[in-house]
Amino acid sequence: MLAQAQLDQHRRAEEQRKAAAAAQARYEREQRAAQRAAAQGQREALRAYQQAREADAARRTAELDDRVADLRRILAQGLAGPAFRLAELRRAAEPAPFDPGRLGVPVPLPDQSWYHVVPPTEQQLYDPRIRREYEDRIGHARARFEHDWYAAQAAEQQRLGQLAEYRAQYESWAAEQRRAAAAQAEPARRLEAELGAGSAAGVAQYFETALAWRGDWPDDVPQECAARWEPGERRLVVDQQLPEPSIVPALARYRYVKVDDREAEMPRSATERKEVYREVLAQCALRVLSELHRADADGLLDSVTLNGYVLAPDPATGQSGRRFLLTVTVDRDTFRALALDRVEPVSCLVDGLGGRLSARPEKLQAVPVGATADPAALPAEPAAPAPAPAYEGSADGEEPDLFLMDPLVFEELVAELFRRRGFVTRTTARSGDQGVDVVAEDPDPITGGQIVIQAKRYRGRVDPTAVRDLDATRVHHGANKGILVTTATFGKGSRDWVKGKPLTLVDGAQLVDLLHEHGLRGRLGVRPARGRRTPAQPLAPGQNTVLPSTELAELTVSFSAAGADADLTLLLLAADGRVRGDEDFVFYHQPSTAGGAVALGRRTVAGAVATETAVIRPAALPAEVHRIAVSVNMDTESDADCGQLRDARLEVSGAAGAGWSFAPPADPGISAMLVAEVYRHRAGTADEVWKLRAVGQGWADGLAGLARAHGVDVE
Repeated sequence: MLAQAQLDQHRRAEEQRKAAAAAQARYEREQRAAQRAAAQGQREALRAYQQAREADAARRTAELDDRVADLRRILAQGLAGPAFRLAELRRAAEPAPFDPGRLGVPVPLPDQSWYHVVPPTEQQLYDPRIRREYEDRIGHARARFEHDWYAAQAAEQQRLGQLAEYRAQYESWAAEQRRAAAAQAEPARRLEAELGAGSAAGVAQYFETALAWRGDWPDDVPQECAARWEPGERRLVVDQQLPEPSIVPALARYRYVKVDDREAEMPRSATERKEVYREVLAQCALRVLSELHRADADGLLDSVTLNGYVLAPDPATGQSGRRFLLTVTVDRDTFRALALDRVEPVSCLVDGLGGRLSARPEKLQAVPVGATADPAALPAEPAAPAPAPAYEGSADGEEPDLFLMDPLVFEELVAELFRRRGFVTRTTARSGDQGVDVVAEDPDPITGGQIVIQAKRYRGRVDPTAVRDLDATRVHHGANKGILVTTATFGKGSRDWVKGKPLTLVDGAQLVDLLHEHGLRGRLGVRPARGRRTPAQPLAPGQNTVLPSTELAELTVSFSAAGADADLTLLLLAADGRVRGDEDFVFYHQPSTAGGAVALGRRTVAGAVATETAVIRPAALPAEVHRIAVSVNMDTESDADCGQLRDARLEVSGAAGAGWSFAPPADPGISAMLVAEVYRHRAGTADEVWKLRAVGQGWADGLAGLARAHGVDVE
């Protein structure tokens, strides 16, 4: 009996064991099925993302193709339009209706079903571990849904704002169009009277008006012209402005590269750009001649001389002026015998009409012209602006702040610096510079050559990609050397990358020294307060102090340390200790916020000690900002930690000269640290004051952890 009882007990235990094993096996199968479904979802999401990137690249390529196609249809579009008549000027046309385009499509909100989590079986829910994992997955899914929902809401609000701005722009444009149409009636009557009287000026003005009447030319095609009427020969001489070479897109297509998730830009060949540009010039000339003859309802024209020019600097002298790229003279019968809808534009202009077209218009190679319109009738050419002396300092002798300097003036300052160092320099145009701001020539016959210079008026630290792009730019231009000049700083990775390459990096501190060395002026950020300052009051960790109201007009924060690179970061926090949005995160990629109430300043390096500054103006902060977290994080290009900082010191200086200092701990377990806080005490009351607290709290996961702890959305 005892043996039988033992056997029954063993059998029951075995059955329980098998049931538990079967339940565990079912759970594992379900887990694997859920994982397979999740992996499949991830693969499908990745595939959808890549397809979206490919579609975007294809769309942008199609836009380039459409742009070139529009340029090739200039003549055909002109032939399809109506001929000009004076009566058209007296007819007020209603502007085209408002078309919101893509802004008219609302941003779709996420569906909760997209975030469904497969629940375990009822029996599995009795297992605390399975229940906890299930609840964690539910929480993560809910968090993802809320994040996506708020992001979609923000995108929708941005769309509505852009739509409202676009509609306001349209209404302003439409009102201007209506005013212009109404204002045409009276000049049209006067012009009609002058034509009836046989006035030469009236005839010239009539044909100028005919050329300016059609507004369906492609973008960037100028319509400025001047005409002169010769009654004796019944000849009209027209000088017509033509588009510049940059009208032809420099890129041929975009291509999405899956391997490294980037979009590659495929350039258009120089041969194709030249071919398209010559065709554009020829089509513009033929269309102008066509519109002139079609507008000649009274048979005034026996012949037309057309000169086409661009306004551009002369490559030899650098002086701005007209560069004539084509000229043609054609009589009425010859032109009207052409079948313009079937001609090849360049052959028609050059071979059919005997005109002259520049062989290298992309290089602004001019052609000789004979008769031209009266220069007094031409629209005033843009005068070359006088060199702005902004970099010479203000009238009271104060050095200009390079951070606030106009970008073009900054480029001129860099060009002047290298000019004073013995180079022949020139700045490039605002657009089409292909990554070059200043070109310098070293006149030395042995070691000299071309140098390309990029001038970047940045704060914080220059991104390493900009440094790597410098070498590609140098090679593209065939230069001997590349120089990147900035008001910011460079990280260790950037300086290591240029070693052994014909590249030079000039940071903000070096730039200021070079300017002063060569008699030029410039400073980085807020200049030091003048006069005697009181010694800085040291603060212990956790200690706080009231900031006197006399110091609050401007607080200057300075963090200095040796041993490793660290970046100063500031966060504007609400009463709950979190940022209101990403705009409250001030770091090297976003150097200021709140209208400049909090802004990063200069970064200098003296020996082994690097110092970075910031400015806080408490009176200018919004009322909902209760504190500013002053933090430092280690250089993201390295794996350094705060334990490598030597002689770290934070100083806060007030507007009237008072100062406070704090030596944060050197903790090797963290890579980002909240060093101090400037905060409102008794906020919103009559007794409100601003206080400073020394903190020294750190995060092991660096800048991301610091940002996440204060509510910044970190991808």
